Parts: sequence; C-alpha cells; structure tokens
Amino acid sequence: QVQLVESGGGLVQAGGSLRLSCAASGFWFPVKPMGWYRQAPGKVRELIATISSDGKTDYTDSVRGRFIISRDNAEKTVNLQMNSLSPEDTAVYYCAAPRASTGWGRNYWGRGTQVTVSS
Repeated sequence: QVQLVESGGGLVQAGGSLRLSCAASGFWFPVKPMGWYRQAPGKVRELIATISSDGKTDYTDSVRGRFIISRDNAEKTVNLQMNSLSPEDTAVYYCAAPRASTGWGRNYWGRGTQVTVSS
C-alpha cells in the first residue's frame, strides 16, 4: 500500500533552516506529482509547495523564495529545504501525493512532522 514517511522536523530558532524529507513507497513514484502541506494550530491545512513529475515547482506566496522543494526519483524521496524560518512557520508538515490525476483534492498523506520555530 502507499506509504509516505516524513522526517527532519524539530525545533529551530528564527532565521534558521531545516530540511524535511519524505520517503515514498507503494506507487510508481517518478510519475506522481508530490507536495508538502502544513497545518498550524487552529488553522486549515494548506498546500505550500508542489513538484511535478518532471520537476516543475510551485509555492504558496508565504514560502516562495525561502523554501525549496526537490525530488529524487531514484531514491523515491521528496525534500523541503526551509530557510529563513520564522515563528509563523511553526506547524505540522505533511507530505502528500494526489490519489488521482485531477489534482490535490484527495491525497495520500504521511503522518506529519512537527516544526517549531522559536523567536
């Protein structure tokens, strides 16, 4: 079955960096777009970064220029390099893959990894 396992979260000071990784299994990874969501306390889960099967990337405005999403099809991993972190980035970060070709409405999910940014 599909499994997405995140790693790399933790506590970091404002201005610092973290790198999240997601190991995928159970599907043909190279053809699947991949994404990262986050959910802050009391807020809706939001899609923050996506990467297509051919490497095209897209970001929500709040992270563009600070976060970089990448993928390694040989290792079946998707990564999120997060720079210039601020307390507003504190959230649980989820790796996701869309279940169908119609977009991000229904996804496979990882369990999430906590990122906490202290001021």
